Amino acid sequence: MRILTACLAFAGIVLLISTGLRAQNLFEEDRFSGTIFEFTPAGARSSFASVVNQYAGLAFDSAGNLFAGSGGSIIKITPSGVQSTFASGLPHPLGIAFNSAGDLFVADFYAGCIYEFTPDGTQSTFASGLQPESLAFNSAGNLFAGDNSCNIYEFTPSGARSTFACCVSVPAGLAFDGAGNLFVSSGGATPGAGIIYKFTPDGTQSTFASGLSYPIGLAFNSAGELFEADYNSGTINGGNIYEFTPDGTQSTFASGLNAPYFIAFQPVPTDFRII
Repeated sequence: MRILTACLAFAGIVLLISTGLRAQNLFEEDRFSGTIFEFTPAGARSSFASVVNQYAGLAFDSAGNLFAGSGGSIIKITPSGVQSTFASGLPHPLGIAFNSAGDLFVADFYAGCIYEFTPDGTQSTFASGLQPESLAFNSAGNLFAGDNSCNIYEFTPSGARSTFACCVSVPAGLAFDGAGNLFVSSGGATPGAGIIYKFTPDGTQSTFASGLSYPIGLAFNSAGELFEADYNSGTINGGNIYEFTPDGTQSTFASGLNAPYFIAFQPVPTDFRII
């Protein structure tokens, strides 16, 4: 799909024309292979980076740099694949997410904390007394955290906490759609017991998908389709990435993966010409 956008500024007329939106690639971390794979929208796979992958998250900043948990560290990977260590000494980082100001939030399961990092790497504790697994921001800038207590907590930007939902077993992945609905992957080590729940902004819960092996990471593309990394209980070469249309129709996007855990779409790139 191509989109044409024009903007006129009178006082030295400038016309900005968007020449189209390029398709997003999907990035996936393979826990057992220690590889971050890149997938084109058509499903073609290539290796993007190698990391020490241990139950850790993926997230892009607004500049297109990919941040990945690797052991007890957070690794920054530029679009060209150059790696550097952004943060280290973390007991067990899991889900990670950026807010609109470019601060990185990290759910550290063993520390029982959510850490906040400014773009220059300065670390502070945003919340404590938790067992956080997954993170996602809504459009209002509130942070949602899936917790091993089976609760989903909501935090205001100042850190005030409330319980958004409860009794969600292993809320390993969180993602918001464009309408503000929260999708939560829930399951455990029992194949076929995995569920993706949908929560409306007011907290109304419904089942979006069921019968999954071991759903972990969730991510939406710019077309509003939900992608799910299905760990498949750790079976070697048995992991899949499933794709769901907005009405819940399921298809297999990729298969034969070594325990896919978290996934992330690169930011939507837009080209502009100045006339």
